Amino acid sequence: MKRKLFILVAVLVLSTVILAACGGGAPAETEPEPPAEYAGKTNPFSNQAEAATAGGALFAERCSSCHGATGLGDGPAAAALDPKPADLATTASEFEDDFLFWRIMDGGAMAPFNSSMPAQKGILTEDQVWQLVTFIRTLGK
Repeated sequence: MKRKLFILVAVLVLSTVILAACGGGAPAETEPEPPAEYAGKTNPFSNQAEAATAGGALFAERCSSCHGATGLGDGPAAAALDPKPADLATTASEFEDDFLFWRIMDGGAMAPFNSSMPAQKGILTEDQVWQLVTFIRTLGK
């Protein structure tokens, strides 16, 4: 009887170790790297008050209906969206300039994001997108 119990416990422990090693747990919450055309880009307007002001006007016009006036992801359209808009006031500081620029330019319709965020490429200039990034960097401060 003791031998059967020992074998059962050993099988359970071994199964747990194997499943953990194979990624049987929750998926990692990591964001993908920006594509080559965006990788390594840096904001030419970083910490420029004038650019942040211009970006704030663009944010109010193009982003606040989903992300909210203060970037918390609580805009009036947010309730109807799945996935919910990002809380930029909290999370933007976790991302590099190239990532934010890419996400604004290409939007969120592609995997793994699969969101309703519209692409701004062809609508906003690169300078305007950098102004948005400059403004987003002021959120939550």
